[in-house]
Amino acid sequence: MSRLGDLIRLERTRQGLTHKQVARKCGVSDKYLMEVENGTRIIADDQARRILKTMGMKEQTEADFTLDDIAATVDLQSAVPQLTKAVETKKPAAKAEPVAESDPGVAGSIWLDALSGVLKHVPVYNAVMKEVGHRLLPITNGKIEGASPDKVFYFMAPDNGLRGFRIQRGDLVLVVPAQAAVDGAIMLLQTPQGRVLRKVKRVNDYQAMLQKYDESFESEIKNYNEITFVGRCVRLEADLT
Repeated sequence: MSRLGDLIRLERTRQGLTHKQVARKCGVSDKYLMEVENGTRIIADDQARRILKTMGMKEQTEADFTLDDIAATVDLQSAVPQLTKAVETKKPAAKAEPVAESDPGVAGSIWLDALSGVLKHVPVYNAVMKEVGHRLLPITNGKIEGASPDKVFYFMAPDNGLRGFRIQRGDLVLVVPAQAAVDGAIMLLQTPQGRVLRKVKRVNDYQAMLQKYDESFESEIKNYNEITFVGRCVRLEADLT
């Protein structure tokens, strides 16, 4: 499978161009172009970028989606039906003329609008909830991990308090909203000292055990009215270096 080939096919389809039309504009054969799109021929990054640029797609859009971001994050083959449907819905009734390659105004806004339906910039926050980066995640059936895409975020572990549970300082955990204890889950809590990660065990209908595990295992039991649950951690990204 060629992710850059998928990008070329999506942009060509968005503009309603044939293989021959694109091949003629880009100075390649239509057979070569079809093989690239089908993933049977490897295309160099600079060649793929030249073809996309010639078709009018900017490498960087106003929404900060780069080709590298997209190719590294999304299974574009599975996204094709959703993108195609969104593009067809937004196309005007009259067939638009192919845009000249010299036109600098082509940002692929229809393509980007369609793409935004399957991709989301998810912010990365540190311990004081300052945004320090982002990750691109695919949206499935309008959700990310079962939650609204606008409600999920990554939290950077501020310490080694959960090292015994395989979460170390600097690791990223994906958080989805949860205002109640989830038994056995790693959860993000709001405390007077800031936001912290703890493993939660339900004790009864009124209390939960909050666990941490660095050099040694520690736990404390608190009443639910003393705990502010922010969310449940559903994914871990760790640096292996």
